[in-house]
Amino acid sequence: MLEITFDSVEAIGFAAAILTTVAFIPQVVQVIKTNSVEGLSLLTYIIFVFGVFLWFLYGLKIGSLSMIIANAITVILALIIIYHIIKEKFNL
Repeated sequence: MLEITFDSVEAIGFAAAILTTVAFIPQVVQVIKTNSVEGLSLLTYIIFVFGVFLWFLYGLKIGSLSMIIANAITVILALIIIYHIIKEKFNL
């Protein structure tokens, strides 16, 4: 059973989670706004999503709400970019 804990260490985790997740938003906005993924590597984003998903699973295992939330949001943001890279690369 998942036991969520919140203490001062988790507060630091939330601060880090917010900053690293929010840092990803300008890239997503730029891709959507310009409809261009020039210079972005599909392979990099695929590897990144797998890594972030593993961090999400790790967060579930240790009950870290900051890791769960941040990595779930980051996976979604990265998948948006992957969608746009595939759409442009294969003219979909």
